[in-house]
Amino acid sequence: MNSPRLSLRWLLRAVLLVTVTFAVSAQDWAKARLEKSPRHLEWITVKHGDREVKCFVAFPEVPAKATTVVVIHEIFGLSDWVRGVTDQLAEAGYIAIAPDLLSGSAPGGGGTAELGSGDAVRKAISALSPAQITKDLDAVIAHVKSLPASNGKVAVAGFCWGGSQTFRHATQSKAIAAGLAFYGTAPESASELAKIECPIHGFYGSNDARVNASLPATEKHMKDSGKKFEPVIYEGAGHGFMRAGEDPEGSQANKAAREKAWQRIRDILGKI
Repeated sequence: MNSPRLSLRWLLRAVLLVTVTFAVSAQDWAKARLEKSPRHLEWITVKHGDREVKCFVAFPEVPAKATTVVVIHEIFGLSDWVRGVTDQLAEAGYIAIAPDLLSGSAPGGGGTAELGSGDAVRKAISALSPAQITKDLDAVIAHVKSLPASNGKVAVAGFCWGGSQTFRHATQSKAIAAGLAFYGTAPESASELAKIECPIHGFYGSNDARVNASLPATEKHMKDSGKKFEPVIYEGAGHGFMRAGEDPEGSQANKAAREKAWQRIRDILGKI
């Protein structure tokens, strides 16, 4: 028979999981900001082979051709917050595109929105093959490089799961001018990291021991290979601070880290 203490422990874990999932999925504040955006926002479909990838694109209001940022979503899929990031990048003067890498994963061929629950999204994310992710990102990068409003320069920015994919894709692609990896781990293989040809800029929260434990090895492998890796750890911030810091109910530490990170993002992109 289960002890009352054990049952209570599992109940608390279940409540915590539901709370975190709800906090991510209930992003009314992000959706409200999008609806007020004066910029041109649109959904497009990028095709390669027999696959179709649904993408959300935001265009800046600038007179000249612009650098593009490919935004790789979190483990929670293409959320309203991720779409909001593309709009904020457009506000800063850049074309931004966020592919739904879960396109086709839902019954009937849908993606993140059709999968519904957080558990279903996470399960679908874990089932994605690295080869498919690489092909999807390659196709999206090729598409945005060819846009009339693009200057042909492309950076990749990813969050959480997307931060890890930013690192991984940099080992596969020579078309990236810079990688911005937010609280994601790098490939463990030194030989894989040696394939990276662009600078990688890391963004991490001090209260994220799981991810930060991987940084010393990543720094060593990148340095040994003569690669540029610039990690910054934001004091008091937790995992996912870019999203949590935008939430009106987020902590002051996450809000401060997000503000500093956005300034850094602008500085990095402005030098590409």
